[in-house]
Amino acid sequence: MAATDSLRRIRLLLWTLVAIAALAGAWFWLISPRLDQLAQSGTDHLGRGAYNLQTTEGSPFTQDSLKGQPSAVFFGFTHCPDVCPTTLGEVAGWQDRLKQQGKELRVFFVTVDPERDTLDKLRDYVSWAPGVTGVTGPPEEIAKAVKAFRVYARKVPNDDGYTMDHSAMTLLFDEDGQYSGLIGYQEDPARSQAALDKLMGG
Repeated sequence: MAATDSLRRIRLLLWTLVAIAALAGAWFWLISPRLDQLAQSGTDHLGRGAYNLQTTEGSPFTQDSLKGQPSAVFFGFTHCPDVCPTTLGEVAGWQDRLKQQGKELRVFFVTVDPERDTLDKLRDYVSWAPGVTGVTGPPEEIAKAVKAFRVYARKVPNDDGYTMDHSAMTLLFDEDGQYSGLIGYQEDPARSQAALDKLMGG
């Protein structure tokens, strides 16, 4: 009787191992590739949308503005106390290194505070950072852009009226306007450099 019970346990263990192996195979061959495809397709349309904004250079900013040459897009606002000036400082550092390679990155600073950030204010705000163009427009168009780039922006009341809570990463796009990756806020310099080298083809 004991021998029969042991045999049953062994058979049950073997069938359990077979089932686990089958599930692992299904994950590897069927489920995992589909998740990768979904992740990839999730970024295929990043930056695409019906938004129509204005740049500080006097040109429109639409989804087609991302085409033609590599570019970076950052959402912020001129009253930002820390993230935005720090990011602009990082951009200046990137541009300095790229300049040594004979390159310059095109950067769009899109405001999340169109009520206060006029074209003149934005132009003055980004003027010290090489290659940076300010972008603003009506609140409804900014909302469309926020959705198209899948960033976060929210008005937060404070003692001075309000501030803006917003995403802090810089999105990268290749010359075809396709998403190429991102650089996080205060990213490790080596990682930033690797992302930019990939984007700029060097």
